[in-house]
Amino acid sequence: MSNPICYDITNAPITAHSFNQNKLVVCPNTNDAQIYEHGQSAWKLEATLKGHDKVITSIDYAPKTNRIVTCSQDRNAYVWTQEPDGTWKPGLVLLRINRAATYVRWSPNEDKFAVASGSRCVAVCYFEEDNDWWASKHLKKPIRSTVLSLDWHPNNVLLAAGSADMKARVFSSFIKGLDKKPAPTVWGDKLPFNTVCAEFTNGRGGWIHAVAFSPSGDRLAFAGHDATISIASPATDGSGVHTLMSVEAMSLPCRSLIWANERQIVAAGFDCAPLLVETKDDVHWQVSGSLDECKKKTTSSSSVLNRFKSMDSRGQTTDKDTVLLTTHQNTINEIRVFSGTRDNVTQFSTCGVDGKVVLWNFDPSFVATDLANLKL
Repeated sequence: MSNPICYDITNAPITAHSFNQNKLVVCPNTNDAQIYEHGQSAWKLEATLKGHDKVITSIDYAPKTNRIVTCSQDRNAYVWTQEPDGTWKPGLVLLRINRAATYVRWSPNEDKFAVASGSRCVAVCYFEEDNDWWASKHLKKPIRSTVLSLDWHPNNVLLAAGSADMKARVFSSFIKGLDKKPAPTVWGDKLPFNTVCAEFTNGRGGWIHAVAFSPSGDRLAFAGHDATISIASPATDGSGVHTLMSVEAMSLPCRSLIWANERQIVAAGFDCAPLLVETKDDVHWQVSGSLDECKKKTTSSSSVLNRFKSMDSRGQTTDKDTVLLTTHQNTINEIRVFSGTRDNVTQFSTCGVDGKVVLWNFDPSFVATDLANLKL
């Protein structure tokens, strides 16, 4: 796995990011979003999206329609479209929520998007041409707490949601008059709006930071604050019996995850490095290790012991002691697919609290760094 490409975008934490070819939009923990265009040697600030009154929590760039959707702690969302003169115009979205919006994602067909919120609901938004605004319908029951993450099924109808009530759920977001009746899936065939197709918990009491459908849509992965990554597989015989496999991250919790293919998952979070979770037999899953080659430069146990003795006797530390052996120097907030197909990701990107955006090459045959060495 070649060295990642690291971009120091800002000195502030980056809460979310999204790419569209040579353009990058980031949320630098402020009320505004920034659009950068990649030149010959660096990223150049192209535009700033101003309109929110509070911190932007999530953002998504629709590559086909060239539209950007943002959501914020101000309980609002905007759909930004680029005018012929190059300026970006916000479109009105009627979310009808009374708490902060926490997460937003376009559907695969880019004809609707979903917004998670602290109102214990998910707003599924669609465009009304007669009124020239984006209206919404709410997925509510049986959500009992803030929704923290979302992911769309490839069929453009099913929607996964992870929330602080320690549950990951699969809902139907079918909107009559907009969506075509989807083909039956392992999640069910009767899909009126707000149908709960499945509900999972890892059984250990951690709220769900991230959810993601597999490329085929037949599996669901979710990451909990209890430092576990779970993979749910519905029964194919219609019995309603689901298989749930949970693995420990062996370190700190993950905040975001993606499927690189049907057998490999890349997750990242408080450990500051992307982790590889994979299966060899489609049944048993394991955390193979870190994809950050910087972590191979670990220190031997004897040198660590000598360093602690020096610190104890002198009461001093060096500046190098605060530098992590990772590309990111703080928590990774989000991981996104950068290039490749849904079932064969070749590159992915990450953003973090350190203000960096990093591009990683993914090789399915890459041998991850053993996490046991990271305990030193």
